Amino acid sequence: MAMRIRELAVQAGTTTRTLRYYEAQGLLPAGRSANGYRVYDEHHVRLVREIRSLQAIGFSLQDVRPFVECLLAGHESGDDCPASVDVY
Repeated sequence: MAMRIRELAVQAGTTTRTLRYYEAQGLLPAGRSANGYRVYDEHHVRLVREIRSLQAIGFSLQDVRPFVECLLAGHESGDDCPASVDVY
């Protein structure tokens, strides 16, 4: 199900400002609709929740990057990749 940024923010428990920041940092890729709106799906909800949970336990955004890249590569878990394990 496609959703816009506000819907993603609500489902992920964060703000649209935070999501835009994640996007600017290269952590949250966004598709665009024909009218230019950002378009997200359930995969993005999981991605944002992963970022937020890692930050909550003390990881910096730089530390979070390998976990995000692992999920974006299609792995089931963000810690399935060697680069993520190195961060631990």
